Amino acid sequence: MTEQAEPIRVAIACQGGGSHTAFTAGVLGRLLAPDVTDKYKIVGLSGTSGGAICALLGWAALVDGKPEKAQELLEGFWADNSASSLPERFLNWWVLWAGLMSNYVATPQVSPYMNPAADYGMKQLREMLEKWADFDRLNVPDPEVTDSDTSDPDRPLLVLGAVEVMSGVFKAFDSRKGEITVDAVLASAAIPNLFKSVKVDDGLYWDGLFSQNPPVRDLLASEPDEIWVIQINPQARPTEPKTINEITDRRNELAGNLSLYQELHFIEKIDRMLERGDLVSGKYRPITVRIIEKSRSERSRQLGTVSKMNRDPAFLSGLIADGSETADDFVIALAFEQAWREKDSDAVLGFFADECAVTSAEPFPARSFTADGEALRSFIADQLAQHIEVDMTRRQFAGDEVLWRIRFTDDDGERHLGQAGARFEDGRIVRFALGRSWGESAIDRRVVL
Repeated sequence: MTEQAEPIRVAIACQGGGSHTAFTAGVLGRLLAPDVTDKYKIVGLSGTSGGAICALLGWAALVDGKPEKAQELLEGFWADNSASSLPERFLNWWVLWAGLMSNYVATPQVSPYMNPAADYGMKQLREMLEKWADFDRLNVPDPEVTDSDTSDPDRPLLVLGAVEVMSGVFKAFDSRKGEITVDAVLASAAIPNLFKSVKVDDGLYWDGLFSQNPPVRDLLASEPDEIWVIQINPQARPTEPKTINEITDRRNELAGNLSLYQELHFIEKIDRMLERGDLVSGKYRPITVRIIEKSRSERSRQLGTVSKMNRDPAFLSGLIADGSETADDFVIALAFEQAWREKDSDAVLGFFADECAVTSAEPFPARSFTADGEALRSFIADQLAQHIEVDMTRRQFAGDEVLWRIRFTDDDGERHLGQAGARFEDGRIVRFALGRSWGESAIDRRVVL
């Protein structure tokens, strides 16, 4: 990223995933900290299901001009949502047990229209949302979209995804149209087998997981320079799913990513067409896409999709902490990328740990060494600062490791596509690798970014 007089405009999209979106709470709390918002202007947020709730609370802090307050709101909501009392803990245990048993025996299902617990759960969720967000004060339409003259047009955009049950039409509730009500949030989070459909105006709505998860193209109205996606469902899986739980879980992950990757592909296609000069109209602008992905533990995979209903306080607080740590690495990686793109060898060197493992493979010169000062400096000067550049027309990823799509020019002047990966510990790079981009021969198959 080159230095800009104005902050880089960023829109953040929050994928839904039940309890797993506590990870999003940790990510958003870190991304809305002062050291980030001083450099990046958050111009829009979107979300679906649990991601809609996180996006709402982050948006509320931004609208109040206190982005740093987002961490308090997000952690407060998820603490209230945890199974803290003895009856709630027992119910949570029973839900997880029943989910595990479904791997071996068929278990009966009850319609939410016949289950009083569904009404109770929706009532509880409504009360928590109204506790942590003042909808009457926040839900003011934009005068450029409506006839209202009571709103600030510089307000960040909020978009929440849902689907109208009867017509099958996708719905994106839009803050600029004054559509962010508690019912709109509940509609985005109304999982069909748990809750009744939610009535909003003349429509009946289900969870946005069936439409846009999360809305991305709608964020283009905020004119971002970059879109950061907090992805709950991992793209890749290390082993073949074989049990009923594993198969159902993988289907859920793939379905949750389907609409997301369709929308991101559209943006990438436009970026590459702009770079080639195929599009010259001022209607389009290049947008960098970055994905912050949650990695799943082995225990979570064993539980399958039911883990997305786990409200154990320790589980949720662990997800929040994981999200915060992942986002912290992401922020450091942004600074590293900036130094790299500016070809500042000294600044790039400062990000590497004293004992850093460096490897490179085709199409790059084959090398493998544990960096000492001179070897690392030579590697940076000869490779990173000269021949390799980040390909901003393709998605960049952050998770257990941070991955960049890159371009490389060899000694014959031929250009190649590749991938760079960095693992951060305590703010320093402890492992750095160059190789083919995923889809060819990934640097590390354990990295599912």
